Amino acid sequence: MIKSILSLKNVNLSFGGIKAVQDVSFEIHENELLGLIGPNGAGKTTVFNIISGFYKADTGSIDLGDVCLLKLAPDQVNKVGIARTFQNIRLFGNLSVVENVIFALQQKIDHSWFHSLFRTKKYLDIEATLRTRALSLLKIFSLDQLADTPSKSLPYGLQRKLEIVRALASDPKLLILDEPAAGMNHSETEDLKKLIQFIKTEFKLTVLLIEHDMKLVMNICDRIVVLNRGEKIAEGIPAEIKANKQVIEAYLGKRS
Repeated sequence: MIKSILSLKNVNLSFGGIKAVQDVSFEIHENELLGLIGPNGAGKTTVFNIISGFYKADTGSIDLGDVCLLKLAPDQVNKVGIARTFQNIRLFGNLSVVENVIFALQQKIDHSWFHSLFRTKKYLDIEATLRTRALSLLKIFSLDQLADTPSKSLPYGLQRKLEIVRALASDPKLLILDEPAAGMNHSETEDLKKLIQFIKTEFKLTVLLIEHDMKLVMNICDRIVVLNRGEKIAEGIPAEIKANKQVIEAYLGKRS
């Protein structure tokens, strides 16, 4: 039996009378890589922001398993099992590679102000444990040798990789990737493809992907949902999406 990880039902959101998302419904299945595509202004990022708590839907429902996400703030959404990256990389540039990952790990730890302020043995022990965990995670992705390098000094492709590793540090059930190939050359995109496939397989993760690189989407996704003008116009496996007339007209351009 196919298990649903995330379910959106009849989600709507308007900005100043403009309907950004209109009656959107779809499910993401366990251990699935689902692509969300559409032309500019289709509502893809808006849907991402609704799921991750940055926007609040006007109507509809969004559930992660048995947990309703509609009223949760972004940090609460993260704590219940959703981690995301951003189209524009949001690393802490002046922090080292390992410090960026430690910061993500700390979100799962409740430090009391006393232990943090006075840097007690308990606090130092926790910090040492977090560093060890961060280094272990970085090693999986061959970033451990760069652990003490300022993240802003990394090449673009490695910054994107670090952002994904930092998202994984929160131990999510669902990983949301917002245009991870943006700004990448062909070689970096191929590396990204392998990285996403590795994450899905090795971490047994469910992944939701927004991406403009159609070759990447068609090669990597199990299923694809297509939006246009805030509405869902198609859903299916890559072969079905390629042959869908509405998709061709709305996203790929009308046939002559």
